Amino acid sequence: MDLHSTYPAISDLRTAAKRRIPHFAWEYLDSATGNEATKARNRAKLDEVLMMPSILHGEMVPDLSVNLLGQTLPLPFGVAPVGMSGLIWPDAERLLASNAAKLGIPYTLSTVATRTPEDVAPHLGAQGWFQMYPPRDDGIRSDMLARAKSAGFHTLVLTVDVPVASRRERQLRGGLQQPPKLTPRLLAQVAMCPNWAIGTATLGMPRMRLMDSYADHVKGQTEGLSSTAHVGYLLRTSPDWYYLTDLRAEWDGPLIVKGVLNVADVARLESAGVDAIWLSNHAGRQFDAAPAPIEILQHVRAATKLPLIFDSGIEGGLDILRALALGADFVMLGRAWHYALGALGEKGPAHLADMLKSDLAANMGQIGAQRLSDVPKTILTSG
Repeated sequence: MDLHSTYPAISDLRTAAKRRIPHFAWEYLDSATGNEATKARNRAKLDEVLMMPSILHGEMVPDLSVNLLGQTLPLPFGVAPVGMSGLIWPDAERLLASNAAKLGIPYTLSTVATRTPEDVAPHLGAQGWFQMYPPRDDGIRSDMLARAKSAGFHTLVLTVDVPVASRRERQLRGGLQQPPKLTPRLLAQVAMCPNWAIGTATLGMPRMRLMDSYADHVKGQTEGLSSTAHVGYLLRTSPDWYYLTDLRAEWDGPLIVKGVLNVADVARLESAGVDAIWLSNHAGRQFDAAPAPIEILQHVRAATKLPLIFDSGIEGGLDILRALALGADFVMLGRAWHYALGALGEKGPAHLADMLKSDLAANMGQIGAQRLSDVPKTILTSG
């Protein structure tokens, strides 16, 4: 089967994945919060960014490499953290980490993944990033950082846009609890997805294993929680600037702050010693009145020389170019990698990467960009 003919776009992967992932897990992956206006805004604002075609450049072989945090990466995109990856598709963390290692791109393991840093370590390449939801307990934080470092994760990502659990109404209606419990309703959904069911039966029901290893600190409070108020929320805190200062002092590698939208925060982040800023609205999952990161990107770029990472709403190579044109240094995708796993299993991530590379090359040819650094910073807008 020619995957590029059958699944030429992320939308094709999404359609196929929806059929193969149980409904409760699908709602966990695909939903946003509120009326999902922010999720829709992410897409609409990306579509408003227009780029002028450029002619008579002759034959080109595009160079897709980028420089980030003192390293040259072969591609301008990576794997964003997604909580409970292994619920969405069995063994997702290993599959995504292994594919990222082959490509030489960053793989970001979530604090609330279904695998621990130690589980992922044998499959991790040279670009292991660890995303932290900040523990309230200093001892847990120190232990978690030491485990991530020992497992080969050299870059730390502090997520700051989840001060409280969002409601995610679609996700709540889906009926998922933490730890996952297969009620008759959910079992009926599993029965319709045999590949997911077999993989999950082989590996065991997914749990937040890193968080579970510290569950004694919240003993008696972890059963029957909704999927938006899981054990991770019981253990973590809403960080403040002092927390960031302490974390910077404790972590001796690159530190990225994820979830930034306000340009007014940039100077203080610089002063706190962060190494990069990650613009994101959590793909619309946290606050339904948030702006799209693409609307903010140029303003943040003008305010700092720090590397800028971008996510939220990316659906192809053209969107990656749009973000780069407006000042991003690197782009992350989360849902798309899981659509790929759901649609194609182990073959999915490699196909998605090929698709993005092809789409990037095609669109770079249209704007006359031999290298990503050649992508014109002058853009048009339909808004």
